[in-house]
Amino acid sequence: MLIVLTLFVIAAVVCLTSKGSAKNDDDDLDKRLSQVLRAQGFTGRIESTLERRLGRKIDKRLADLGRNLFHDTIVGLNNDNSCSGCHAATAGFGDTQSIAIGINNNFIVGPDRSGPRNQRRTPMAANTAFFPNLMWNSRFASLSNDPFDNRAGFNFPPPEGMTLSDKAHLLIAQAFIPPTERVEAAGFVFPGDNYAIRREVIRRVDDVPEYRRLFGKIFPEVDAGAPITYDMFAKAIAEFEFTLVFANAPIDGFARGEREAMTDDQKKGALLFFGKANCVACHAVSGQSNEMFSDFKEHVIGVPQIAPIFGNVIFDGPAVNEDFGLEQITGNANDRYMFRTSPIRNVSLQPAFFHNGAFTTLEDAVHFHLNVATRARDYDPARAGVKPDLQGPIGPIEPVLKRLDPLMQTPVILTHEEFRQLIDFLRKGLLDDRAKPERLRKLIPTHVPSGRAIQNFQ
Repeated sequence: MLIVLTLFVIAAVVCLTSKGSAKNDDDDLDKRLSQVLRAQGFTGRIESTLERRLGRKIDKRLADLGRNLFHDTIVGLNNDNSCSGCHAATAGFGDTQSIAIGINNNFIVGPDRSGPRNQRRTPMAANTAFFPNLMWNSRFASLSNDPFDNRAGFNFPPPEGMTLSDKAHLLIAQAFIPPTERVEAAGFVFPGDNYAIRREVIRRVDDVPEYRRLFGKIFPEVDAGAPITYDMFAKAIAEFEFTLVFANAPIDGFARGEREAMTDDQKKGALLFFGKANCVACHAVSGQSNEMFSDFKEHVIGVPQIAPIFGNVIFDGPAVNEDFGLEQITGNANDRYMFRTSPIRNVSLQPAFFHNGAFTTLEDAVHFHLNVATRARDYDPARAGVKPDLQGPIGPIEPVLKRLDPLMQTPVILTHEEFRQLIDFLRKGLLDDRAKPERLRKLIPTHVPSGRAIQNFQ
């Protein structure tokens, strides 16, 4: 009996010791991650700052009007594309393609969308309220590095230049551009410059009685008989985009003190992200990054160059199968192959990765990042899963690798377990559940005020 009692006591002590050790390990993991986040200035509260930085509440009526305009082909003079054709609710308001398909599409939004391609993957519109610059080459930018601050001006390529600097937010200024893009919305039939295109878009909107009624509820001058202006249109589009802030992922909850918001694997993956894997060197969270996981700067990261067999854009290089990136804007050859770091909140919602969607799984994208030179030289577009029309002869990789950012030149070696933990953090630790397709699909209107058909969302 004494022996049995002794064994029981020993077992109990071992059990308690084991539980105590596990708790200590958990406490240590939480402590280390908390320290890292504090050092990075990551608060997990960026979403809650939106209305304070706007200086007002979101106007729900204006946002809903913007939602309708966002999904209405009336804004595209080619009559077959809307903002939502490339910024799909079913993909986190990002692209459903590796390289975007704009005009002359088959009216489908999803994997089966077809038509002539443009040059790059459409970035996500979600969370853009906090982006200091927009597009893969940062060509729409707040010169103060703050999208809420127009005092230093908002810079755009010609012909707009700095003329949109009077707008209250970068997104309002940016809304002046998409309808003027020939390959995205306007097509090649309507004559005239950007200003003429905008006048025609607004004439079409103003001719719809239901749009006049809706604008009139918000803008007294329209109710009094004045025409709808493009500035009103831009404010509506931007207001809708202000509602597309989904920045309450498990990492945010943890940063606010909710220790159970993340699993241990996600916490370990986060420590790899901020530490050994050094993802944070470009996917930054502090300062102008606004906790968006991007430094919003341009880098050469060695992405393989793919180009469509059939497209609306002439690519760069002798074989017209290259994308010179930032050089197209600056004219500086030193900027060749440079692209802005992609913000990666809700990255698991993307069907493709990097500026041209050269990889179609998160695992392949991360494997590439960890060993750029080897993976780039071994790249096979068919194996990477891109569509057949993007599997033609790929552009030269050696000129790209010759300019590779020093941050990408040394391979990062992770164990299988570490890689799995990093992927878990990226896939789930950065995902705000409100951005999942089953929820955002509800934002697609069943009909729009113009009476035009809604594109077919898969």
